[in-house]
Amino acid sequence: MKLSVVIVNYNVKYYLAQCLHSLYKALEGIEAEVFVVDNHSRDGSVPYLRSRFPGVHFIASSHNLGFSRGNNIALRQCTGEYVLLLNPDTVVGEEVIRSSVAFMDGHPSAGAHGVQMLDDRGRRALESRRGLPSPLVAFYKMMGLCRRFPHHEVFAHYYMGGLSWDVPGRIEVVSGAYCFLRRSALEQVGLLDEDFFMYGEDIDLSYRLLKAGYENWYLPVQILHYKGESTQKSSFRYVHVFYDAMLVFFRKHYGGMNVLWRLPVRAAIYVTAFGSLAKATLDVVRRKMGFRNSAAAAYPYYIFVGGEQMVRCCRQLAADNALSGEYRQAGREVLTTLHAGLAEAQQGQDRPVCIVYDAGLFSCQDVLQAFSRHPSDNVHIGFYHVRENCIITMNEVIGGT
Repeated sequence: MKLSVVIVNYNVKYYLAQCLHSLYKALEGIEAEVFVVDNHSRDGSVPYLRSRFPGVHFIASSHNLGFSRGNNIALRQCTGEYVLLLNPDTVVGEEVIRSSVAFMDGHPSAGAHGVQMLDDRGRRALESRRGLPSPLVAFYKMMGLCRRFPHHEVFAHYYMGGLSWDVPGRIEVVSGAYCFLRRSALEQVGLLDEDFFMYGEDIDLSYRLLKAGYENWYLPVQILHYKGESTQKSSFRYVHVFYDAMLVFFRKHYGGMNVLWRLPVRAAIYVTAFGSLAKATLDVVRRKMGFRNSAAAAYPYYIFVGGEQMVRCCRQLAADNALSGEYRQAGREVLTTLHAGLAEAQQGQDRPVCIVYDAGLFSCQDVLQAFSRHPSDNVHIGFYHVRENCIITMNEVIGGT
């Protein structure tokens, strides 16, 4: 077995179905096995997906075990030479996994690598390349110096801002959203640390690989990462779990440092956590009091692009769900020029715009490249899936069977 893919799911069955559709296209010609560990989802994920993807090994937990423990259950059953930890809220380009395998075959010193992650606007996610959050690096990040000097070798080391986005480069931390691992390296350093429930386990694993003498790399091949679709970033639980993971990592790897270093960093973590908690509280209070965003900001305008069947079905979905939009029947050969024109025409508009592409007609890789060439703050990626008869965007799933 060349590759084992492990995905941990929690209540995102439509996003996971989309992920698996793109994954199987990317796995063509590669001997691979796919494991999905379901962390006690309440949305019927397992029966829904099991009938649609009979080749996947489903492991249904009766409890929410967290990200680390969920992955470890499947990792103990894997047989691949390489292992890919993949988030369910991702879309994988058709050439990504072949590029990953070829890179690892040619770089025996590489323990792990990540890829260029795009957000739903086509913008490159800074989390694609990260440095170790040493006390000083974490301090620069929390004080805002990383954001103020995004390309500085020292101040922006948290996101390794001095590296080129367009060529492979050595990094320190590989994101858990797409973490391609050499199985022999994983066996040497151990599985994910289950003290981390949801965040921080990728930083800890990357650090252990580096300490064992392996290299961690970034590859300039693209995936879409919705970045936490299953997590409400404004929730109290998110704030608690995220900053608790920071403290776990700090205690584990930097607990023996001089108190003069430990106290300021711990204080900065608590202050940042308090600020996030205050913002989450304010968001909840605003919603309870009835404050809402303007209608223009809340309801996107849709542009549907695809084949005849997709256009017909999306017209019906739009009518059934009170969506405003327009329709373009087009083929693969015009994607690049068509998208450039659509993105340029919508740039700077007050309203959010979602360009929805026919997933059965256009390749994921071509769609992601089109968006990455013309990123815009108000133009978002959407996909239509004919089998599920649903539209999937960053914020919602419309339709579905």
